[in-house]
Amino acid sequence: MILDRFKLCFWDFDGVIKESVEVKTQAYFSLFEPFGFDVANKVRKHHIANGGISRFDKLPIYLKWAEIDPTYDVLADYCEKFSQLVLQGVIDSPWVEGAENYLRCNEHNQIFVLVSATPQDELEYIIKALNLVECFSKIYGAPTTKQDAIFKTIKDYDLNPSECLMIGDASADLKASDANQVSFLLRRHKSNAEIFSSYLGPSIRDFVKL
Repeated sequence: MILDRFKLCFWDFDGVIKESVEVKTQAYFSLFEPFGFDVANKVRKHHIANGGISRFDKLPIYLKWAEIDPTYDVLADYCEKFSQLVLQGVIDSPWVEGAENYLRCNEHNQIFVLVSATPQDELEYIIKALNLVECFSKIYGAPTTKQDAIFKTIKDYDLNPSECLMIGDASADLKASDANQVSFLLRRHKSNAEIFSSYLGPSIRDFVKL
């Protein structure tokens, strides 16, 4: 895939810009470990299989598995606990090789839009901490879905979907791009190897030679 032919690139964050997937996997496990290994391991497996989906959608499921009623206050409390577990770890995670340079240099003068399942305020904090704000024309986090973010952006910029590319590492990223008829580039890593074992579309391990 020749990336410079796309006018606009949508970027996921965890597992695409930063090697932060494992940080969140471990956080989910730790959060539910007090309810026993079986519950925590079930949570871990579900999270891995459903990457790219907001914690607002996942935590109610996991709380029910822990036999906790996911009321508004309880969910808010667990969202805050999760945020405290992951925030600095995500910021400190290694860069996906070549991603930082590709974003900062933007040699092809493309429009970069960030679409993530991380909550909007937390995502903006992370991007500011990493000094990446100027790299993105728009930043979308939860509760805006990736599908809606892509649709809105294409409309706002009056682009044809064929002029856009989604770079992601999760099934949710692929589904969001397919729903908007946008090309998809998979970033492969060890955590999504099984999920995308039969995927035959364009993929990369890093951004070094792009």
